[in-house]
Parts: sequence; structure tokens; C-alpha cells
Amino acid sequence: MAQKKNLLTDISLQGLEIACSQVRGAVRIVPLLRRNVRSDLRLMKRSYDEDLAVVSLEKDINYYSYVPHGLVMSWTDDGSPLAAFGGQMHKSKSDGKRLDYGCASVRLMHRMRKRESNHQLRFLPLHLAMEGFLSMFFSGPDIAWSEYSKYALSHGLGCRYETAVEGRYIARLEDAIRVFEIYPKQVGVLIFVAEALASAFVVPTPEDYRLLHASLLEDFYGELIYQYGLLYDTTFPMDVSINESEINDLASLRLAIEKMRTDWASFQGFMAEGILGRQLQSKIVYNAGPFRLQRFITDIQLKEENHIGEAITREDGELEYLKTFRLSTAQTKRVYLLSKLAEHNWNIDATAKALGNNYDQFVHRLEKAGFGYLLNQQVREQVIKRRRKR
Repeated sequence: MAQKKNLLTDISLQGLEIACSQVRGAVRIVPLLRRNVRSDLRLMKRSYDEDLAVVSLEKDINYYSYVPHGLVMSWTDDGSPLAAFGGQMHKSKSDGKRLDYGCASVRLMHRMRKRESNHQLRFLPLHLAMEGFLSMFFSGPDIAWSEYSKYALSHGLGCRYETAVEGRYIARLEDAIRVFEIYPKQVGVLIFVAEALASAFVVPTPEDYRLLHASLLEDFYGELIYQYGLLYDTTFPMDVSINESEINDLASLRLAIEKMRTDWASFQGFMAEGILGRQLQSKIVYNAGPFRLQRFITDIQLKEENHIGEAITREDGELEYLKTFRLSTAQTKRVYLLSKLAEHNWNIDATAKALGNNYDQFVHRLEKAGFGYLLNQQVREQVIKRRRKR
């Protein structure tokens, strides 16, 4: 895993082993096993039971979403192992304030990650990554270009939102989570739906994974993954076999099976190339002794799959925690357009030329992406008139 000042620049599965996948309908779950479990970092689930969570981020900026659970991270600085959570005494902590309105309940929370003691941190999994995605280029233009509306110049992107689907609504995923075997050293999974990578999930220890295995159903997934679950009943046909002519005894059979499993694991790693080895834009959001909690987004490629996510790494770069979300094509286009605008100081003419568009074409792209409200009405009307005349 390449590093620069402990900043995550790509993701590898160094120290992890890919095991044989298990298939249920169009869902393929690939177990990830950890060779060397250190136990000086542990994760525990903290469940919430509200219909909506409101998380205060900065002054006058809030994040609204359904948040079924948080993760509590505990660690030691000297590498000594932590006791299993089932054998520890934990002081009950008040995590925000609960409001009950009869028809719905709301939890008010402070920050996406909150330190609770010297060696304990609570954070909201996936929401930490999504909040970072929503905040990208959120402030809007720094220069008062005449093309932009008064609202955009005063409030930036304003109220920005994205949609996702809870894991329970992905066809066959709940069955797969319920019936699939958990390996003794398993610490994570790669989840594919119709052979499209839906999510990668890694935790520090096998004990943590067993406690968090079912939480995969409470995570949120992209619209594409939901659609694939509805459209496909099975995975794509793939087969591996043994050359019987080379089998003479049990020893040669054992070697052939091991090779088959190794080749199959390597291929499953290849299937996840959309996240593994991709260049990342990362930000460290918390330093926890020898560990770094970071959120990231893959380098945006319009014709490739793109992911956001969170990771916890050691100082030597070893991956201890990972959770990812696959962006839809529409989400990718939105952040791509915003990134290009920011790259050219929000100058519409310069951005259009850089993308090979004329002025009207680029304004139309902004409208289709849902950012038309950033432009003043006069600009929008002029572009519509010119397009109608053609």
C-alpha cells in the first residue's frame, strides 16, 4: 500500500488472503482472511433506533440521513492486545439526544467522528465517506462570475443530497449473509452483485467480523447494485477445473486443488480492480495513536467504476478497516463536473473548452446533472433559446 506521510494513496490487500467465493443468486461474496491478527485495534457496533439522524458538522451545516448504527474504535498505543468486547466492562455513553415526535423519532448527533475517551472513538460508517463526498466543492465559486445566481454566490451548492439503497433491499443479499459460511480467520468480504463490485468491507479481527457480519445489511449501496439485483438471477458462468491426467495420487490431487484455489482467488482479486490499486484522493480525519482514520474517493474516471470509502491504516500502511460505496454513473458525472469547474476557478468558458464543449453544451450538461440552479435565470433562458433555434 503506497503511502506519503501516512496518507492512503491506493488500496491493496497486503496481509489479507482471498478465499473461495460463495454464490446465492446474483450475489457473490468473497471472504477475506487475515494472516496475522494483532488485536491492538478493535471495532464494536453501537445500534441506534431512530428514523432519522441529524449530525451537526460545522456552524449552520448539518447532515441528514437514516443512521442504523455507529462503530466504536478502541486501540492501544504500545501494540498490546485489547480484551474481547464480550469480556470487557463498558460504561454506557450518551451518543447524542433522542427526540420522539410520535410519528417519527430523530437522533441529534455531534460530528461524524467523536472522541469518547483517550483510546476510544465513535464514527458513523459510510456516512463519514458520504459526508466527505457531499462536501466536495460545496462552497461553490470563489469569484463572483456574472453567470452564477445570487444563491450560488451566497450559499455555494446549498442543500446537496444523494440517494442510496439499504442492503436489505438488494435481492438475495440477506439470504447470502444469513447462510454463507464464515471462515475461522475471516475479517472481511468483497461483495459482488451480477459480478459488479458492490462493496469491500474489512475489520481488524475475526471476532470483530463475526459481530459485524450482519451489519452489511444495514449499510447502504448504490442504485446500480440495486438494479442489478433485480435484473439478474445468477452470476456470470465461470468455472475452474483440474486436469485429471496429471493426478496420480492424493499428493498431486492436493497440489492441484491448492493451485485451483490460488488461481481462483487471484481472479476474484482481478474482479475488484475497480477499487484495488486505484489512485485515491484521501484525507486523514483522525489520528488514533499508531492508526489513521481516513476517507477517500478513487480518481474520477467517467467510463470506469468509481468508489468512495473509509479506511483505518497503521503507520506502516497495513489495512485494518475498510468500507466502500460504489458511485452511480450520475453521481460520478456530478462530482466530475464540479471538479472541473473548481479546477478552472468556476469559469464556465474555460471549463467548457477543457472538456471539448462549447458554452451552451456545457451549460446543458450542468442542467442535466442537476446543477442548473447554480446559474442565473438569464443565462439559462438564453441557452435554451439558442438550442431551440438549431
